[in-house]
Amino acid sequence: MRLRDLMTTNVRTCQPNSSLVDVARIMAEVNCGFVPVVEGKRPVGVITDRDIVLRAVALGKDVRTLPAREIMTSPPITASPDTDAHEAADLMAAKQIRRLCVVERDSLVGVVALGDLATEQIHVDEAGEALSSISEPAQPGVQ
Repeated sequence: MRLRDLMTTNVRTCQPNSSLVDVARIMAEVNCGFVPVVEGKRPVGVITDRDIVLRAVALGKDVRTLPAREIMTSPPITASPDTDAHEAADLMAAKQIRRLCVVERDSLVGVVALGDLATEQIHVDEAGEALSSISEPAQPGVQ
């Protein structure tokens, strides 16, 4: 199974200069905790609800004016639509991420979440292993 068969294609995005309030509104509107940051259609980063809390709110930053570029994780981890789902699960486990931007010809074409892999019976064990790896705290000093 390829990512093109599993990915979500109607992905809401934001721009690097979008305020964190705008990013949070997108999350609320589509009931998600992840928004890719794009320039044109090219993904340049990602923001999670956790990023907003830990990198802005907890530090007392003004979420009304702070742009996405200030707290986004960059560069985003990406894969192509032709990436095998098993490879994607391995990549997600190795990078300790729950969502993967799917990019074709430098343009964001979709997002695959760990849950998307788990919906396919063949990938349930791998998704579980990936989640287990993602949930483990990274060791200090290990990249």
